[in-house]
Amino acid sequence: MSIMSLIADPAAWAALATLIVLEVVLGIDNLVFISLLSNKLPAEQRIRARRVGIGLALILRLVLLSAIAWIAGLVAPVVDLGITGAVGENGVPSFETAFSVRDLILIAGGLFLLWKATTEIHHSLDPETDGGGESGNLLDKKRAVALSFGAAIVQILLLDMVFSVDSILTAIGMTNDLPIMIVAVIVAVGVMLLAATPLANFIERNPSVVMLALGFLLMIGAVLIADGFGVHVPKGYIYAAMAFSGGVEALNIASRKGRAKKRAH
Repeated sequence: MSIMSLIADPAAWAALATLIVLEVVLGIDNLVFISLLSNKLPAEQRIRARRVGIGLALILRLVLLSAIAWIAGLVAPVVDLGITGAVGENGVPSFETAFSVRDLILIAGGLFLLWKATTEIHHSLDPETDGGGESGNLLDKKRAVALSFGAAIVQILLLDMVFSVDSILTAIGMTNDLPIMIVAVIVAVGVMLLAATPLANFIERNPSVVMLALGFLLMIGAVLIADGFGVHVPKGYIYAAMAFSGGVEALNIASRKGRAKKRAH
């Protein structure tokens, strides 16, 4: 379909709006990881790391869109261990081991997230670092696990690759029109770019949120691995759980601020 035909088609606008919302929601996982990782850098490098990381996410998505036929082929099984779970009421096995390239990428990304989040939680609970450094701040730059700029970008790039594949496959499932996919991806990455610094600053001002965010990464990693094994957890459940936990933590933050003001008076 030509560009002018798409502009004049209300269904195309509806598909674009829906896809933008989906891409923004799918970008939350990526954004949380980038915010956590960039906050471990010196202050003068953080904004640049976020911009580079999100810029790489955009480039990866556009490159994958340009190879859309190849991306669509990533769902074809390449390895089959011949093991399947019990067939459920819907006639689909509870899990399967016929892995496609997409499945292998998701499993690798999930394992990386589990490793990264577990490592960070271990360091934050390590009594030798007093929960993250002499100051007790989970983001203390004196910690032994502080990253160099290059190491942070490499880790962001690895997760960008995982989330980009998932994002583009979602776009392919929503529409066959490449211009709609490109616009949706650009808008969603633009929203990520605008939200990255406020989110990272909020996390830095409220160190208790770091543990919550690491818990989110553990959950996301487990979901990615499950998805790779054919166990499809509805994303709505995941984001509802994240929103609920975030709401509870917001109440805790408000309560702490209220008590601090009362003590100050």
